[in-house]
Amino acid sequence: MGRKTAASTAKGKEKRQQRKEEQQRISQAMTVVAEANKLDDPLEPFPVFKRFCKNGLDATLFVKKCMKLEENIRQWAFNLTKRNMQLKYEQCSWGWSDEKKLEELMDDAAWYLVAKSNEGALLGFSHFRFDVDEGTEVLYCYELQLDPSVQRKGLGKFMMQVLELIAFKNNMRKVVLTVLKNNQYSRFFKAINYELDESSPVDDEDESYPYEILSKFNKRLAPPVTVKSNSNGHCCSGHGHHH
Repeated sequence: MGRKTAASTAKGKEKRQQRKEEQQRISQAMTVVAEANKLDDPLEPFPVFKRFCKNGLDATLFVKKCMKLEENIRQWAFNLTKRNMQLKYEQCSWGWSDEKKLEELMDDAAWYLVAKSNEGALLGFSHFRFDVDEGTEVLYCYELQLDPSVQRKGLGKFMMQVLELIAFKNNMRKVVLTVLKNNQYSRFFKAINYELDESSPVDDEDESYPYEILSKFNKRLAPPVTVKSNSNGHCCSGHGHHH
């Protein structure tokens, strides 16, 4: 047994220090996320964003935790997602499962931003969560689904602005979302300045991925420190959030 050299001791110390900093960072992120999840109404500070009136649409918006949503709204959210997305899922390696999607949409951690008309017709929703992703506090947008009758009228863009306001007001470092490459609407997110996230997997000769991960940073906060996972460098978040 050789004795440890000074260099290897220093290296061990440095590694321990890095681990400690990483753990502190994750612990801080979890605290920020827990605070956000305690909110009653994340939309309360932004009364002007509770209404969308443009291009012939007049909608009101509200945010609720999934468990506080009326059953008919939950059912509608699932049906709309299925109608908009089932074929896209089936055309790629993911495949569609009613059960899996329902479980994801109805998770206790799920929040909903819902838009409805003055007549009470449900127009669109976003399922989002405050979460720690890759060691960073984020607002993860799992779904943004609009009824086909109200698409291309600016409502989706407006709802994404609302999510960004909520995220950044509550000290999330970024808004993150997963898009299917075969979904023509995915271009919409790039058009509103979402960029490829560093955790997005890269195609190679062994594997090509049907999705990519996009994000937008909170400019008020320093760029987040990423905690690498998976030895092959692909940090697939393991979430099923897709559009």
